[in-house]
Amino acid sequence: MSRPDLAASADLAGASIRLTGVSRRWGDVAALDRIALDVAPGRFTVLLGPSGCGKSTCLRIVAGLETASEGRVEIGGRDVTHLPPAARGVAMVFQSYALFPHLTVAENIVFGLKARRVAPAERARRLHRAVEMLGIGRLLERKPAQLSGGQQQRVALGRAIVAEAPVCLMDEPLSNLDAQLRAEMRREILALQRRLGITMLFVTHDQTEAMSMADQIVLLRDGRIEQDAPPATIYARPATEFAARFIGTPPMNLFPLAQQGEGMVIAGSDGPVLARSVSGPTLGGIRPEDLRLADAGIAARVADVEYLGADTVLACAVGTTTLLARLPGRVAPEVGTEVHLAVGAPLHLFDRATGRRIDAVAAPTETVPA
Repeated sequence: MSRPDLAASADLAGASIRLTGVSRRWGDVAALDRIALDVAPGRFTVLLGPSGCGKSTCLRIVAGLETASEGRVEIGGRDVTHLPPAARGVAMVFQSYALFPHLTVAENIVFGLKARRVAPAERARRLHRAVEMLGIGRLLERKPAQLSGGQQQRVALGRAIVAEAPVCLMDEPLSNLDAQLRAEMRREILALQRRLGITMLFVTHDQTEAMSMADQIVLLRDGRIEQDAPPATIYARPATEFAARFIGTPPMNLFPLAQQGEGMVIAGSDGPVLARSVSGPTLGGIRPEDLRLADAGIAARVADVEYLGADTVLACAVGTTTLLARLPGRVAPEVGTEVHLAVGAPLHLFDRATGRRIDAVAAPTETVPA
């Protein structure tokens, strides 16, 4: 989206966002339960999680469209908990784009500025700036019904840009687009955020969007924060079993471990030993891309083969579980073939009772060929 005729600038300083003990309840139902969140100025932060986890409710509380049952909301160090949306210094892009069908593109973009009685010359300046950034100058006289989904999305972004707010909130803005356009718009939104220097809070249930765009991912589950970390940290060191399952395509293999001597093996298998013993019921975790075919290692039987072009995903039966192995290129063992899987990374361990990560584990007593 970057244009050579417009030099990058960060003329809109982002503002911090802080939520302290924020809850939202309807009777006995808690959509959010004592959320604590810190977003640094200029950061691209993604609220990620499955449907019903509370991410959109959290965003709407920041925007002032919902009222917290308890807790405090601060934007730029200012307590905005009880302020209306217009007084919070935020812009918002909705999933539905929320464009007025009877207005032109230009009129849609500057509608909020006219409502706030911004001077015509200033409105024109901001409109020109947004149009140049988004490359939609030829669309200004069209109505929303004459636009594609991607064009409507750019108009919605233009309306957020002209607000010149230090914080921009986005509620699943790409969910109505096809896969190719989603990828294009991800790049455009990220480039726009970097260029303007604003703070972005972005809601999605799509982990690809989160991993490719975020400086910080806040993973929610049942109204609580499951993990708050950069994408690389959540991927490499998921804090919980839920985080391990949610992040990654295909998701991490998780399986019960059984004791064998001083070590642990995949339950129902004869080994090899994958980690030293720890107390209590334990889950092991291996990323599919950390498995490969080998002459020795975990004995398995191929149950399914899925060729994806750049790689192949094998579903392999091992003991009481099925392991997914993501292998580069085309690998075509027949279903029913007996194979061995080598592990190329340390095992992730999780407490089966709490789902929490177990870190203090020594190296395996027996090395799996890698």
